[in-house]
Amino acid sequence: MPSVLITGASGFIGSFIAEEALRRGFDTWAGVRHGSSRKFLQEKGMRFLELDYTDGHRLKSRLEEHVRQNGPLDYVVHCAGVTKCADRHDFERVNYGQTRLFVNALRDLHMPVKRFIFLSSLSVYGPVHEDHSRPISENDIPCPDTAYGQSKLKAEQYLQGLTDFPYVILRPTGVYGPRERDYYQLALSIRRHVDFSAGLGRQDLTFVYVADVVQAVFLAMEKGDVRRAYFLSDGKVYASRTFSDLVRKEMGNPFVIRIKCPLFILKALSLLVGWVAARMHTVSVLNPDKYRIMKQRNWQCDITPAEKELGFRPAYDLELGVRETIAWYKDNKWL
Repeated sequence: MPSVLITGASGFIGSFIAEEALRRGFDTWAGVRHGSSRKFLQEKGMRFLELDYTDGHRLKSRLEEHVRQNGPLDYVVHCAGVTKCADRHDFERVNYGQTRLFVNALRDLHMPVKRFIFLSSLSVYGPVHEDHSRPISENDIPCPDTAYGQSKLKAEQYLQGLTDFPYVILRPTGVYGPRERDYYQLALSIRRHVDFSAGLGRQDLTFVYVADVVQAVFLAMEKGDVRRAYFLSDGKVYASRTFSDLVRKEMGNPFVIRIKCPLFILKALSLLVGWVAARMHTVSVLNPDKYRIMKQRNWQCDITPAEKELGFRPAYDLELGVRETIAWYKDNKWL
């Protein structure tokens, strides 16, 4: 049976990819850091590979030992990374630096990986076409204005410089679904009768349900070209209120107070809260990096290449995805 290593398997997206790999009959290895939670990795047949991405020599030695004992890996899905940091420099250190160490270790071992799937983000493009409101395409020039987007772009550029490495880059827009905690905060806010939104003007949002991201990962293992990048969304564009309206509907339409925060106030708050969090060495929900994401007006992206080359067909629009997500939150006592 083919083997696959999923790094970041203890995380939101990684855990679903690991589950699907088992379901498809892969020899499935969940790549985890020492001490990572294995709460969502309880399926029979799941095997674990502890990896330390901070030390290139130790990483190479661990992978070499794994190959010696279990044979080479056929596929690698690299989900490991960070989306929130107390120090903005940690984005580059982890998302770029540790990705580079990991890829170098694989290449040094001359492991004949068939495909290396890298989970990047639409954030690598930043605020493109803000004035024209048209989809971001692969022909646009990336100009990320967040430390997160910059770190993911730098990792992409490193991979793109390897002419002998079979990578495929996936760039999902906002990913939501069961187990996800950021959009969960919105549901909690609505339960507390508050619906908060950033800015007063139009905002074009896009989303992709986690199961559709998983679908794209396995399509990318076998279809399309290597050394290629694809945007992922459900193919639709939504107004800024649509997500919260659907969440509210699934929660029985509770009364809410709608707060539209002007961007200049949001910016001041993000600077203040971020400054306090940095001095307390904690990660805050609101910070300057998060503000730049919230103020971006255009999140449209062109998924035509993924549809044509991978056969990607999103199975979930936002209404269905939110319904399943809220049901899971309720069933698992999160709400």
